[in-house]
Amino acid sequence: MHGDIETVHTPEAPAAIGPYSQAVMVGDLVFTSGQVALDPATGQLVAGGFEAQVQQVLANLEAVLKAAGSSLTRAVKVTVYLKDFNDFSQLNQLYGAAFGNARPARSTVEVARLPRDARVEIDIIAKR
Repeated sequence: MHGDIETVHTPEAPAAIGPYSQAVMVGDLVFTSGQVALDPATGQLVAGGFEAQVQQVLANLEAVLKAAGSSLTRAVKVTVYLKDFNDFSQLNQLYGAAFGNARPARSTVEVARLPRDARVEIDIIAKR
């Protein structure tokens, strides 16, 4: 890419559906693009409702972070976009289970619409 900026790509997460990278690395930081609940094998939104979507989003992010030499537990900032803020308490349960004792800074916002009409999108900044 440019100088000290490296792009990240892994087949273990959905390919970018536009002119962007799954993540970029600058120094010891990894900046992921937002992930929705696309199955990397099919490119389609997973079935099964909100819980299934959150689990797929987190699996996609973990795969991207792993390819960059990081993990969810090394996250320093997370942004969550929800289609319906009524899903907030369920999000917290699933999120807490995935992140364990890691407690990165987080913002959660409700949005009008997400790609592929997903119910949740998450992006992460993590240490390598």
